Amino acid sequence: MTSKTLALSPDTRLTKLAGTLLLGSALTLMLVLPGWSQDDAAATPDGAALTLDEPVLTPDSMRPMTFADLAERISPAVVNITTSTVVSSRTGPQGIIPEGSPFEDFFDRLPGQNNSPRRSSALGSGFVISDDGFVVTNNHVIEGADEIEIEFFSGERLRAEVVGTDPNTDIALLRVEAEGLPFVEFGDSNGDGARVGDWVMAMGNPLGQGFSVSAGIISARNRALSGTFDDYIQTDAAINRGNSGGPLFNMNGEVIGVNTAILSPTGGSIGIGFAMSSQVVKTVVAQLKEFGETRRGWLGVRIQDVTADMVDAIPGLESAAGAMVTDVPEGPAMDAGMLAGDVILSFNGNPIRDTRELVNLVGNSGVGQAVPVEVLRNGDVTVIEVVLGRREEAEGLLPAPSEPMAEPETAEMLGLTLSEITPDLIEELGLPEGMSGLVVMDVDAMSDAAAKGIAVGDVITEAGQQAVMSVADFEDRLTEARDAGRRSILLLVRRGGDPRFVAVTIDD
Repeated sequence: MTSKTLALSPDTRLTKLAGTLLLGSALTLMLVLPGWSQDDAAATPDGAALTLDEPVLTPDSMRPMTFADLAERISPAVVNITTSTVVSSRTGPQGIIPEGSPFEDFFDRLPGQNNSPRRSSALGSGFVISDDGFVVTNNHVIEGADEIEIEFFSGERLRAEVVGTDPNTDIALLRVEAEGLPFVEFGDSNGDGARVGDWVMAMGNPLGQGFSVSAGIISARNRALSGTFDDYIQTDAAINRGNSGGPLFNMNGEVIGVNTAILSPTGGSIGIGFAMSSQVVKTVVAQLKEFGETRRGWLGVRIQDVTADMVDAIPGLESAAGAMVTDVPEGPAMDAGMLAGDVILSFNGNPIRDTRELVNLVGNSGVGQAVPVEVLRNGDVTVIEVVLGRREEAEGLLPAPSEPMAEPETAEMLGLTLSEITPDLIEELGLPEGMSGLVVMDVDAMSDAAAKGIAVGDVITEAGQQAVMSVADFEDRLTEARDAGRRSILLLVRRGGDPRFVAVTIDD
């Protein structure tokens, strides 16, 4: 198993932190700190949560006098993880010989060459969350592994089994056969114990060195990297390959994050590390523990952020906040009566700032739960009760087909040359059968519509949050917007099946 790297730019990489060791190559030295003493074991009862009653702070500066007491207290719950996977490869004097290489036969005949499958090992970190053997780590640490071994601070080693994994958040839950283990608890990654600037401590197995401690501060919260459910804490505490799956502690000894990735041009720590927040991890772990899989809520809408230029075009909207519904395929939202053009203002009593916040709230809600959703529609605020479905079962659903088209006409408005949809256009542009709206045939390069990204081939299906089936419909919506004194009109534009709202300035 190799470490995963997500390319961000030619000289910068976002690197998952699992360290890799290929047996048969140079050995990696694994140094483990002295084990937990008998005196420490006597001071902490079996199965006790390893947290401090009071943070270790100086009264004057409010900075830690030392991290030693905290590290000593919680180290027994932090573990090294070694995974083993059988791989098949051919090796030559310069490394791995690719399959199909013209040099395969040559190297096969060399003395000492062994083409049989070999075993690859990877190193990572984790932490114990219960006295009966549940261990949290990253999914990429154990993905594809045949064998997983847990090494405890005391030096004891146990085989672990996978309880469940969630690739979306890169979290995995393991279990070992043991009782009375010292463990740590999750803290509130969004509360007062996890503010930007607060001290944190990272523990893990960097580069196979074993049970290493580093300290820093929370550099930022609520970072999004590449996933739908991302909610990362950024820290400057030194974390490197092999730290993957290890805990990020606050000064009370509570886990507020799971170390997952670093931003680095070299592959080593430069002080920009990311830990998945405990608020996400707690929910995922609870579902993996109960079901062996995740069961996320599903609302059943396509959405986009509300931008500042949309505010004037949407009656009743006071600020650029909320989630604009661009499409409502078959599903819970359609059953509840939600419509494209609705602006979701709150979900289950929680105000919505943007689409990311809505996705996380819905995903963390229970399947089958009836949830009140407050929406703005045509200037009025209404509450719709939606019974959530399950996201994992809903992937791949397509929007329902639209109403049939009317007689074709063309017109030039707002710098756009618009045509009603014809069978020829459906075939030429590859549009879905039955789609209605107006096709953009040309765009004035100097128009606001061009500046907003509207292009030839786009299909406008709504104007002023009302469906447009014909040129006459579009003209009526434009007149209504002008009569209402609006400076812009909201258009629902579809490109390649993906809808988005665009606020276009109305010319005098």
